[in-house]
Amino acid sequence: MAQEAVPVARGRASSLEVFLVFLRLGLTSFGGPVAHLGYFRAELVERRRWLDEAAYLDIVALCQFLPGPASSQTGIALGALRAGLAGGLAAWLGFTMPSAVAMIAFAYGVGALGDVAGAPWLHGLKIVAVAVVAQALWGMARNLCPDKERASLAVGAALLALAVPSAAGQIGAIALGGLIGWRWLRAAPAVGGGTAAVRIGRPLAIGALLLFFALLFGLPLVAAGSGDHAAALLSSFYRSGALVFGGGHVVLPLLQKAVVPPGWVGNDAFLAGYGAAQAVPGPLFTFAAYLGAVMEPAPNGWLGGLLCLGAIYLPSFLLLVGLLPFWSALRRRSAAQSALRGINAAVVGLLLAALYTPVWTSAIAGPGDFALGLVAFVLLALWRVPPWIVVLLGAAGATAVAAAT
Repeated sequence: MAQEAVPVARGRASSLEVFLVFLRLGLTSFGGPVAHLGYFRAELVERRRWLDEAAYLDIVALCQFLPGPASSQTGIALGALRAGLAGGLAAWLGFTMPSAVAMIAFAYGVGALGDVAGAPWLHGLKIVAVAVVAQALWGMARNLCPDKERASLAVGAALLALAVPSAAGQIGAIALGGLIGWRWLRAAPAVGGGTAAVRIGRPLAIGALLLFFALLFGLPLVAAGSGDHAAALLSSFYRSGALVFGGGHVVLPLLQKAVVPPGWVGNDAFLAGYGAAQAVPGPLFTFAAYLGAVMEPAPNGWLGGLLCLGAIYLPSFLLLVGLLPFWSALRRRSAAQSALRGINAAVVGLLLAALYTPVWTSAIAGPGDFALGLVAFVLLALWRVPPWIVVLLGAAGATAVAAAT
């Protein structure tokens, strides 16, 4: 029996209209996931009135609850509400394509330059990455760890991630955070809010959830059994997209563990791409396209970029299709809200661990580096300078310092 849908979108639209609206957002949405949600609200709730405030907040709540890139998932859900599942795909293409193309082009530029390990501008990008992650950590800690219990949980998650520097440590921290939140961080159930629904039948929704778990556990077995690099890429990037809570910055440690230790991407090139990702609009998850394009083993180039980009976003599509019909009821359960509190605190801890390694340890080598990183942090956090400007200033600043010494 199909889930009864409640129409929240005001009128319907074609997939082309959805694509064009989100393409404009993808070209202009600088500032990270929180800023993206503000752009979506201004464009789709206030200006175009595709849905009301309560329904929009309902969608945002679902996407914050799920692993993966919250702003991209919100866009996919809004597109699906407006024009069905094809609209969700159109919204993702429009919002993701500009930054994905830019990141693949940057990968080709890095490849054409050859060995850039000692380039001052690259070191500047790495220093800016420290400031960007620190700013994200600061903002998330203030919102998600406002009391001593959740702050302590975040520190514990960071210690676990540092003590077990692998995907197992990160997954364990998230799982323990959810368990501790469910048991000790009691939250009142959500009340009010709009009911956001899309016409997805229960069989399709359940099938999507089953496929999500089948790929999560099956792809590593296929990759190990076949020894095929493309299968290993699919497995690593799918797992990163499926297991990261907290959005783009928190995927950094998962991707670093996936591509640097095997030798697919050098750590300098990894951090250069992460720094460059701050200079483009749209979702930070398009960093995966850069990694797929810049890595040494084939498939790489534009084909590898598209493969990794599709793999890291596939879990988001499957989870949204599987959970959109059920979210209105689930989010009103106090147990789900309590577990989410613990998961969010653990996410802050993972970001804290990532700030130390690999970000800080690979970028800050002396007082000059620290000073440049501090200036970048002040520009981002206090003066609200757009990240892409800070990225350019960081590269230019490091180059000027190198030329003067």
